[in-house]
Amino acid sequence: MRGEDQFHLGIVAEDFEGTLAGLSAAFGYEWCAEIAGPLTMTLPTGDAVVRLSCVYSRTSPRLEIIRNIPGTLWEAAPGGGVHHVGYWSDDVAADCAGLTDLGYRVEASRIGSTGSDFAFLRGPDGVLVELVDRAAQPMLEKFWATGEGKA
Repeated sequence: MRGEDQFHLGIVAEDFEGTLAGLSAAFGYEWCAEIAGPLTMTLPTGDAVVRLSCVYSRTSPRLEIIRNIPGTLWEAAPGGGVHHVGYWSDDVAADCAGLTDLGYRVEASRIGSTGSDFAFLRGPDGVLVELVDRAAQPMLEKFWATGEGKA
């Protein structure tokens, strides 16, 4: 993995619409269509289905704004702030293993599924990292360019 593989910052928003409007007003961000749906993933407690909902900015640097899901990894922190740093990965399972060797722990993953692989890992310093299968990059770049359709 390399620093230049970083492609977005994720923010979990308690006030989803307010966050979008505020970032647009302050910094001129434009947003893609909302992506929502249930995702089956593996958590430390076992497999679970989580209904995630988010939007990506069309504007760079890329932001991902996620709707708050109380009681989960995707719960807004008191006072808000950056939730995670997203990186492209050529091999999510191998990169997870490498980061685990460095003291990171997997908090959620979908590896070897029929969709694009991803994983969330928490570093020893508390930073949450999302690894996203680089195979999803062309589809996401097309989605970001138009802001419409499905990612």
